[in-house]
Amino acid sequence: MKTNILTTTLFLITCIMGAKAQITSPEIVKEWQRSKAYTREYLEAMPEAGYSLKPTPEMRTFAQQMLHLADANNGLGALAIGTKAPSAPGELEKSSDHSKANVIKIVMASYDFVISGAGKMTTAQLNEKIKLFDKFEMNRQTALEKVMEHQAHHRGQTTVYLRLAKVTPPQEQLF
Repeated sequence: MKTNILTTTLFLITCIMGAKAQITSPEIVKEWQRSKAYTREYLEAMPEAGYSLKPTPEMRTFAQQMLHLADANNGLGALAIGTKAPSAPGELEKSSDHSKANVIKIVMASYDFVISGAGKMTTAQLNEKIKLFDKFEMNRQTALEKVMEHQAHHRGQTTVYLRLAKVTPPQEQLF
């Protein structure tokens, strides 16, 4: 009897620990809105002249780094949401206007695209299985998490650019 209770208890604990918590569309939107505001602070903090800053020859400029972030928000975001991207892959980073005002406009629009699409997703859609790049199988919620991870990575890289421009990066915003 004790063995059955122990086995059942261990089984239930394993099931509970292995279950991924379902996040709702409003929670996803809230996180993306927070991230958008944080990225805007980075964009606003960099002086106009810093948008062409390139720490080493093989690195992107600050503007290119942020436009790459926007390209991925649009492209990967579209795949995660299940819609058409508002721009072609790499199109934004290749644009000729790297002015502060234009980069801010483009990057903010990329966040709005993801926020709008994610906000319309149902729980069933978030759980729908997809294959990114014909290679990585996951549900749409996980795909959105990957897009979030990508933009956080590239925003984080721009901390170095701000420091090189003698600008103090914005205070971290986890909540």
